[in-house]
Amino acid sequence: MKRRAQLGGIRVGIFEEAHDKSDAIRFLKRVNQTLLKLDGDPNDPIHLKAFDKAGCLGHRVIRSPDEIDTIPDEEFPVLMESHLDGWEFAVEAWIHNGKIRFLNISEYVTLGYSMFVPATPELEKYRPQITEQIEKLIKAFDIQFGFIHPEYFVTSDGEMYFGEVAYRPPGFKVFELLERAYGFNAYQGMVLAFDPKTTEEEIEAFFPREVVDAKGHAGCFGVYPRLHVVSRLEIPEETEQHEYFESRELTAPLEETVTKRTAFGTHWGLLYFFDDDPHRASTRHGASGADDGGGIRGH
Repeated sequence: MKRRAQLGGIRVGIFEEAHDKSDAIRFLKRVNQTLLKLDGDPNDPIHLKAFDKAGCLGHRVIRSPDEIDTIPDEEFPVLMESHLDGWEFAVEAWIHNGKIRFLNISEYVTLGYSMFVPATPELEKYRPQITEQIEKLIKAFDIQFGFIHPEYFVTSDGEMYFGEVAYRPPGFKVFELLERAYGFNAYQGMVLAFDPKTTEEEIEAFFPREVVDAKGHAGCFGVYPRLHVVSRLEIPEETEQHEYFESRELTAPLEETVTKRTAFGTHWGLLYFFDDDPHRASTRHGASGADDGGGIRGH
């Protein structure tokens, strides 16, 4: 995927495959030598990602050879990547006849925990550059019909770096958030985009205008208990009575022991908010926190 993107003129970080621990140690040293690190300087991290897993499962952030030694041999081979500093975001693009028909930018408040759509003006200002990158992606992967869900990084100087792309719906109920914000069914949009027989008139009539047609900003955050034992579910009144709180998918725990997670693991449920101010929406989700599920109290 990254090689094909690179061949299409898309900027990516340094990447290689590791077949064993020695490959990973050499890559860590080579990346930091390239960055002109001196002896005693802290290493820039590298990322190791499993080939047969999705999302954050199988994703490790490595800073030292000692950390590599703790990885079981059966987890190799893996993909290794250099670390990219920047603002990470996701894109959802519906494509028909080789053209972008609707492009959403999903903004993370805390990666893996909370997000909202459409994005703040601070991120939306990059829409022309993001659109250009998606067009490169369409050309590089020769996509005529369908839907893609890529992730990018934008650096402080405005450079765009490609992270990855999925040919599937996104997680964290983004399609449901889009329906709340815009009023259209994103799954139905996928059906139309994947069908070569869909007419131009049907496409134009179905998809709204990005950002300007949104009724507000819809967001959610996932609950991941950090406690070892949770005996009951308790929603603070200030959460349920908040004017921007809409609904939740939380149920009382069926067992008290909190299962140890790998990567982010499976959240215990989502809480949904809707606001007409993107900055207030992001503050609400960010202040809610990820450690305790935003006021969801375990005892």
